Amino acid sequence: MENHPNAHLLQMGEWGELKKDFGWKPLRFILNNKTGAQILFRRLPLGLTLGYMPKPVDGGQWAVDGEQFWVEVDSICKKNHAIFLKVEPDVWAEEFHLPPSAFRLSSHNIQPPRTIVISIKENEETILAKMKPKCRYNIRLAEKKGVTVRAWDDIQAFHEMMTVTGGRDNFGVHSKEYYQRAYELFHPRGTCELLVAEYEGKPLASLMVFASGKRAWYVYGASNDRERNRMPAYLLQWDAIRWAKARGCEEYDLWGVPDENEETLESNFESRHDGLWGVYRFKRGFGGEVKRAAQALDRVYNPLLYWAYLHFIGNK
Repeated sequence: MENHPNAHLLQMGEWGELKKDFGWKPLRFILNNKTGAQILFRRLPLGLTLGYMPKPVDGGQWAVDGEQFWVEVDSICKKNHAIFLKVEPDVWAEEFHLPPSAFRLSSHNIQPPRTIVISIKENEETILAKMKPKCRYNIRLAEKKGVTVRAWDDIQAFHEMMTVTGGRDNFGVHSKEYYQRAYELFHPRGTCELLVAEYEGKPLASLMVFASGKRAWYVYGASNDRERNRMPAYLLQWDAIRWAKARGCEEYDLWGVPDENEETLESNFESRHDGLWGVYRFKRGFGGEVKRAAQALDRVYNPLLYWAYLHFIGNK
């Protein structure tokens, strides 16, 4: 990983350790001291597993000319009785070339494929100027109305806030232990920060932001129902962007919007609130570019059981 300083968050060893505590088995290998990968295995009935390789290094070329790489991957997967391996390439869809027939284009992504990426190379004034006017207004309004942002470590309160947000916006929430473990693994290395927006000492909104190399990701965010007219989430997100910029990051990934093209997103965001539509309305305000990751790929080792998984297990 030291040879790949811009590797994706999901290939970091800490991410594998996090998933290990919550049902996955991480395995890593290094090839010729140049490349390698972290693979996660999830147990299935009868001693079988499914493999998951999220965002491997080296962009998309590994899928085309990495024969030795894939020989090693296949060996590891077969030793772990994997029915198939799901790979989510760390490359944008428009830059990706479909690999040889050993892969099947998957119908299912684990991570949200479409996102908004903000360039934060420029100075703060330029970043602000590229935002929607209403978003800039809300950031300044929060400051004028006495909202402040600081680093935080109250995981219990963060989880309670996440639970409120999940119930309000209808999305799943991890356990308190999950967020605690993520914080314990990443924060000491300086690759994660938990920020809270407060008014008169009362927490209103919070988020957990991660960084690796030149990239940062807004992964978890929450707000309660207090003082929402003070727009705390806008100032909070702006401070997270500033934190990422101070670490030397050049991109800030808002991590997940509805999987539709930009024209559809823009024509529907005011009328739809299901799924990720509710967060798109908020995220679009910060400017940035709507991007889609390459579609997930499946590398199948047992075609019959793969078919059974897709039809009876994978859809649950």
